[in-house]
Amino acid sequence: MPTPYQPEVTLKDVNILGSLNDQTRKVLSKEVTVFLAVLHRTFNQRRKDLLKRREVRQAELDKGNLLDFLPETKQVRENDAWRGPPPAPGLVDRRIEITGPTDRKMVVNALNSDVWTYMADFEDSSAPTWDNMINGQLNLYDAIRKQVDFKQGEKEYKLRTDRVLPTLIARARGWHLEEKHFTVDGEPISGSLFDFGTYFFNNAEELVKRGTGPYFYLPKMESHLEARLWNDVFNLAQDYIGMRRGTIRGTVLIETIPAAFEMDEIIYELRDHSSGLNCGRWDYIFSVIKRFRQNPNFVLPDRSAVTMTVPFMDAYVKLLIKTCHRRGVHAMGGMAAQIPIKNDDEANKKAMDSVRADKLREVRAGHDGTWVAHPALAAIAAEVFNANMPTPNQMHIRREEVHVTANDLLNMNVPGKVTEEGIRKNLNIGLGYMEGWLRGVGCVPINYLMEDAATAEVSRSQLWQWVRHGVATAEGKKVDKAYSLRLLQEQADELEKSAPKGNKFQLAAKYFASQVTGEDYAEFLTSLLYNEITNVSEKTPAAKL
Repeated sequence: MPTPYQPEVTLKDVNILGSLNDQTRKVLSKEVTVFLAVLHRTFNQRRKDLLKRREVRQAELDKGNLLDFLPETKQVRENDAWRGPPPAPGLVDRRIEITGPTDRKMVVNALNSDVWTYMADFEDSSAPTWDNMINGQLNLYDAIRKQVDFKQGEKEYKLRTDRVLPTLIARARGWHLEEKHFTVDGEPISGSLFDFGTYFFNNAEELVKRGTGPYFYLPKMESHLEARLWNDVFNLAQDYIGMRRGTIRGTVLIETIPAAFEMDEIIYELRDHSSGLNCGRWDYIFSVIKRFRQNPNFVLPDRSAVTMTVPFMDAYVKLLIKTCHRRGVHAMGGMAAQIPIKNDDEANKKAMDSVRADKLREVRAGHDGTWVAHPALAAIAAEVFNANMPTPNQMHIRREEVHVTANDLLNMNVPGKVTEEGIRKNLNIGLGYMEGWLRGVGCVPINYLMEDAATAEVSRSQLWQWVRHGVATAEGKKVDKAYSLRLLQEQADELEKSAPKGNKFQLAAKYFASQVTGEDYAEFLTSLLYNEITNVSEKTPAAKL
C-alpha cells in the first residue's frame, strides 16, 4: 500500500501557475510541493470554516452587540498553573527587532543591523506578487546558509562576519489571504500555509543545526481557535520531517480587537510553540474601527489623535504585558515607523525624540522588546532598552496591579476632532500605499514614515466610518459621500502630477473610491487589490518542477 506522502499520490491535481527558474526550484522542489499539498488537504477546510466564523461574529457586532471575555474559556484564564515554554535558542533576548520585506537587499541590510532579531515579512510590508513571494523564500534560504551576498551595480551587499547575526523570524500571511499561483484540487492554497510550509520544509533542520530554529510571527488572528489551527499545523509539520514537537515557535500579533479578549487562550492553544505576543498597534486600531464600524459610539477622531496613551490602547498594552508575563512568554512592543530626515536637522531631531519617548514608554510599561522599521532607529531603541532593561527580558515584571475589564478595552473616550487636514492625510496615505502595492511594493515611505498595509487600512476605515456616521469636521463641513469623493479625486490628481509617468494613482483612486463612501467595505484592502498583481488566468500553463 502506498504511503500517504508519495509524490505520485499527492501531486495529483497540484498546479504551480507562477514561473520557476533553476534558483527558485531550490525552494519549490517536488518534496516541498508534496508537503504543501498535504498541508492544504489537511487544513484548508478548517481555515475556511474559521473565516466564516468571523463573518458570523461580525453580524452580531453589526447589530450593536459588544465583545466580552469568553465564558466558556474562563477556566483557562483563571488557572494560574499553566505556563508557556522557556524561550527558544536565539529568542531569550529580543530587545530590538527590525522588520521589513524579504527582497535580497533588505535581507542583507536587516541581518547586518545592530538588532537582536529580524522579522522577515511575507505579509503587510510585502505585496504578494509571485516573484516577491518565491524570491523572498529563496533569499531567506540563502541567508540562512550565508550565501546571500550579491552585487547591485557598483555596490556589494555582504553579510557581516564580525558578530553573531540576528535571529531570523518569518512572518507568514494571514489566514484570509490565498496564494493563487499554487492550486491544490482546483483551489488556491492559503497564503499562510504556503509561506509557512515552504520556509519550514526548506530551512527547519538547517536553522536548528545553526543554533536557532524555525520561528514565526503569526498575524491577523481573531480567536483562540485560529491559534489552535496553527498549533495543529506546527505539530503535523514537525511530525512530517521527524522534528521534536515544540521546536517551532510562534509569536502572535495581537492586532485585532477580538483577539485582545482571548490572549490567555491564544497562548494556551499554542502552548509549547508559543514565543509570546506582540502589540500590532496600527492593525489593532484598524480592527477596532472595522469590527465596530456600524456603531456610532466607536467613531474616532483624526488618526494623529489616536495615540498609545488613549484609554483603549493603554488598556490593551497593559493587558498584553500582564498576560504574557503571567504565562512566562515575551510581551513585544510596537513599531517605530519613522525614517531619518536627512536635510532638516530640526525636523529629524523632533522625529527621533518621538521614537525615544515611545520606546521609553514601552520599556517602562514592561515590554521585553520593540520593533523598528529602519536600521538607523535601532541605536536609539537599543539605548533606551539597554538603560532601562539590564536583564535579557522583563518577564519578572508581572504587572499584578493591572486589572483590565471589557469596558476598558472598549473605552472610546478619545479626545480630538475630525479635520479636513486629517481627511487629506488619510487619503494621501491610502493612495500612496495602494499605488505602491499595485506596482508590487509593499512598504512605502510617505512623509518620512514607512507605511505598510496596516496604516493604509486605518486611513480608509476612518474615512468610511466618518461618512457612514455623518461626522462634521472641525471646520463645520459634514463628511458625506460627495465630499469624500471630491477630496479623493483632488488628492489623486495632485499625487499623479508629481509622480513619474506610468504611476498607478488613478487605478488606486478607483479602488479607494469604493471604500470611502460609507457603503461597500472590503474585509481587507489587500484582498480587494490582489487580482491586480496576479499573473493567473484560465490559460496560464502550470510550471514544471
